Formats: sequence, structure tokens, C-alpha cells
Amino acid sequence: MEQHRQRREKLMSKIGSGTAIFRSAPTAVMHNDVEYNFRQDSDFFYLTGFDEPEAVAVLAPHHEEHQFVLFVRPKDLAKETWSGLRSGVDLAKEKYGADEAYPINELDEKLPLYLNKADRIYYHFGRDRGFDAKILAHWQRQLKQYPKRGTGPIAIEDANMLLWPLRSIKEPEELNLMRRAVELAVEAHNLAREMAAPGRYEYEIQAEMERIFRLNGGSPAYPSIVASGENACILHYVENTRQMQAGDLLLIDAGCCYNYYNSDITRTFAVGGQMSAEQKTIYEIVLEAQKQAIAQVKSGNAYNLNHDAAVRTIVEGLMDLGLLQGDIEEIIKEEKYKPFYMHRTGHWLGLDVHDPGPYKIAEDSWHILQPGQVLTIEPGIYISPHLKPAEDQPEIPDRWQGIGVRIEDDVLVTVEGCEVLTAGVPKEL
Repeated sequence: MEQHRQRREKLMSKIGSGTAIFRSAPTAVMHNDVEYNFRQDSDFFYLTGFDEPEAVAVLAPHHEEHQFVLFVRPKDLAKETWSGLRSGVDLAKEKYGADEAYPINELDEKLPLYLNKADRIYYHFGRDRGFDAKILAHWQRQLKQYPKRGTGPIAIEDANMLLWPLRSIKEPEELNLMRRAVELAVEAHNLAREMAAPGRYEYEIQAEMERIFRLNGGSPAYPSIVASGENACILHYVENTRQMQAGDLLLIDAGCCYNYYNSDITRTFAVGGQMSAEQKTIYEIVLEAQKQAIAQVKSGNAYNLNHDAAVRTIVEGLMDLGLLQGDIEEIIKEEKYKPFYMHRTGHWLGLDVHDPGPYKIAEDSWHILQPGQVLTIEPGIYISPHLKPAEDQPEIPDRWQGIGVRIEDDVLVTVEGCEVLTAGVPKEL
């Protein structure tokens, strides 16, 4: 818990005289009264390590005694018999380091103790509408009392604007967990390449990859994409039901979650091992685009440089093939390439697969990369049979249709440049 304590202290140093409130993840229903497996809210877990639902964490650095307070489910033998053990109030203090802990049903009664001397509330709206309303109600009561008391929060700010920069720079312990998530995903992707053969079904590949995750204490980081043939042109294809055929490309986008930290890898290869000339040509363009993008991942570079490099390489390649035509600068500026490449080149990675944090810091200013940040680099080209070219662009010849290629790696920004964490999965032809 020392790591979580240090994180809270860093955040509280930014809060000053405010009070920050964090809510655990809500439980979600799969069907009728069957719930999905609980997964804690990443911000909540980052600060507390507490892995139970129906909890609230309060950080009040201005309070004389209780800077870290937890509201948790009380012990209840009957309910624990059905749904598992609870930490309860005592363990919330002993194990998780709370200065004070209360049953969750006392939140409305006790929360004002940590608000009435704060100058503002830090809270992130939008995840739980009911709890959002509760926080607003507490704030409104505080505002009514302010004229008589002369203290209390007069503003609400987004807590994540302070927390996300901390989460962005990965600590050594976090990187160790991410490397383990990468190791398991690398093993799974390499097995998938060996298994893929005409006649097999996409779900067979998915099952064996996720088996590796589960056998080693991990789980799928997100619904695995195993997309053969034209399915590779669907960005978030997850049905995984098609029988693979000779001559197919197989696009696999699958990552492992290990102790809350994630990997995210995509590879595309030929079922049976032999690409057609057209498939190979598209693949080589995407591979070169990824290399050019990775070359821009270095401390001090603006975040968007990797995307700009990938886009230019893809546009140049498609123009050489006659799939795009016109002035290259105009094509890029007007985004006429988007029917073929409609997404960004990457995203932050960590506790969340799409880790939070800003990409831009102003309208015309991009975030500057720093050592310890991890991002994905994942350019692609998708020539769907249903593709409609941009206005004034040529029709797509049949021989190119149905080809979808994406290549994705997880990249750590270092002092010297970058490290491709997922290099253990081959991508060279």
C-alpha cells in the first residue's frame, strides 16, 4: 500500500485546501440478475488499491486528522456467504491505510465533515449519474451555508485534470506489470500465428490466445478481435465466427490485462503463410507507416508527430498505387485518405487500454511526450468492399477490395528515445 499512499500524497499536494472525492466502479448487469465480474474504477484503484464495489474515497489534505477517508460496505456474514468476503471498516484502515473509515450508508452524514472547510470540491462527473446528483446536492447545501459560516467549497473542478498527469508517467512497478501483460500477449500472438490455417474458425484462435492469459493469472484486456478476410476491414469486429479460408489475411487485435495493467497488440498475416501481391503491397505500406511513426516517439516531441508521419506515408503509398490521386498536401489537409484510414495512430496505455489524459493542451498545441509514458502506434489501411472514396477520388479496383491491415505495438517513451515493448511478435515479412 506504500505505492498508493505516495500517489495520494502527490495528488493532495495539488489539491491544497480542496477536497477530492472518488467513487468506485458501479456493478453492471449481464442479464436479469446476473452481474458481470466486478472491475474497479481505474482512478479509484490507482489511489487506494481497494478492489470492492460500493465505496467512496475522500482526500482532504486540509483536515487536521483525516486526510484519507474510505466509505466501504460493512461486514455482513449473510451477504458475504453469497458474494464473497468484504474488507469492512476495520480493514479499510488497517490494510488500506485510511485515516478514518465509515460504512457506506453513512456517506451523506459524514461527508460534510470533510467539505465544510474546503475551498472547492474535486470530482469527475459523467460515470455515475446518481452519484453525480449526490455530489451536486452536497455542494448546493454547502453554498447555502457559506454566508453564515464563511467557509466551504465555492467551486467544483474536475479531479482528473490533476490526477491524469500523475497516471500518465508510469512508475517502475507499473512498467513491470505492463511488461508482464506484454509477455503474455506476445506468447498468445505467436501461438495464433502457428495455429491459423484454412478451415479453422476465428473463435478457435481467440480461445487459445485467451487460454494463455487465463492460465497465467491474466484476462483479456478487451474483447479480442480475430478478423479474417473482409472482416479485417471492420475496426471493432468481435463476432469471431467466420471459418478462415486459404488466401485470407487474418488481423488479430488482442491484449492481456495483468493485475489491472494492459497490453494492446495487433498483427496481420496470411492464413497459410503466403500473401497475394496486393496484400503484400498494402502490408508493406502500413509497416513503413508504423516505422515512421515510431521514429517520432521520443521525449520532447509533440504527440501528433507520430500520426502525421503515418498519414503521410500511407497517403504516399496509396497515391503510388493510384488509389488516391491529386495534390498530396490537399489530400492530407482535407483528409481524403479517411475512407482508407479513419482512426488516429495510437492512444495512451496503462491501467486502461485507452488510458486517460490529454493529447492536446490547447487548440493548436499538442502534448509533449515525456519519459515514462506508454502509447500505442497502430496505423492501418482498410479497403472495404463497401468503401466509398472521397469526392474526386478514383473507384477501387476489385483486386484491392477486402484487404484490411493494421499493425500495433506498445511503445515506452525513454530518455534516449523509445522502447518497443511488444517487439517479441514478428511483423517483418
